[in-house]
Amino acid sequence: MLPYATLEDAEAALGRSLTAAEALWFRYSARMPDYRLYCHNILFLLVIFSLAPLPLTLIELCLPAAVSPYKLQPKVRLPAASFFRCYKDVMRVFIFIVGPLQLSSYPTVKLVGIRTGLPLPSLWEVAAQLAVYFLVEDYGNYWIHRLMHGKWGYEKIHHVHHEFTAPIGFAAPYAHWAEVLLLGIPSFVGPAIAPCHMITFWLWIALRQLEAIETHSGYDFPLSPTKFIPFYGGAEYHDYHHYVGGQSQSNFASVFTYCDYIYGTDKGYRYHKAYLTKLKEQQGNGHLNGEVNGFNYNQKSESRTVVSFHPSHAILISFHDGGIRQGDGLGEWLCNFLGSAAPYVYFCYLMVHCL
Repeated sequence: MLPYATLEDAEAALGRSLTAAEALWFRYSARMPDYRLYCHNILFLLVIFSLAPLPLTLIELCLPAAVSPYKLQPKVRLPAASFFRCYKDVMRVFIFIVGPLQLSSYPTVKLVGIRTGLPLPSLWEVAAQLAVYFLVEDYGNYWIHRLMHGKWGYEKIHHVHHEFTAPIGFAAPYAHWAEVLLLGIPSFVGPAIAPCHMITFWLWIALRQLEAIETHSGYDFPLSPTKFIPFYGGAEYHDYHHYVGGQSQSNFASVFTYCDYIYGTDKGYRYHKAYLTKLKEQQGNGHLNGEVNGFNYNQKSESRTVVSFHPSHAILISFHDGGIRQGDGLGEWLCNFLGSAAPYVYFCYLMVHCL
């Protein structure tokens, strides 16, 4: 709730006229309690999750010829029942776990300094804060996700998310409730160290959800705006992680690729890409006739450089060239995490204080 009775009072307090965006915000939020504004976040979460994957679902069920070359696993066709089951299970976690937790976390949001008043942040401030949030979330998600691929974490928790070896948009938050809570922590660390306006917080949650849906879409469209983001992983990058499945020790990062590169957990993927490039060259030279070394080449997906092959081969690729063999033990994970956390936190600290 804003501490101004009228627009004139707000302008007098700021010493200037309100912008069009600020006037609109005043009319919407002047008499609305801050708690209700915060609760909008849950509404946005449910609406985005329910609507954003729908085009991808229609593509998966109808498979128009115009987009089928961009499907990452073209031989996998999921029935409508799988989509409905996935949506139902995720909504159950949202309603009984995520929703109550967010409703009860409002005091923490106020404590860290998420504000609702005027003035509104500049576009530069919003962009800089969102960049920090994505970097912090990606780093935290990388290490938690990597821990989940240890023997205990995978068998007890993370295996649920990997039920979809060919991911779909609705499966982005499909996971064990404990994983939803654990991987949700990095999403709130960024706003905690670089407090923002409530509008920026809404935008952050919406963009993070949309990014996760795209990453799990199962399609790699060449004109996606995310193609222009440096070090962005995208659907193809994460699809490999799901295809290999529980044996995967590659491509842990949620958004960018630099953590996997720095810590050496993308070696299997890079070998995989090199192998696909070699197969495409052989196909272009007329040396590829449907199968090479047990790998079935999908001629219809030639423009996408897609190869459909057995999971056992994918696992061998995942472990090729020094990839992590059995996943990190807890002690090894802690040493790796703590050894890298200090410089990363310092980097984020510098970014925050340059805003």
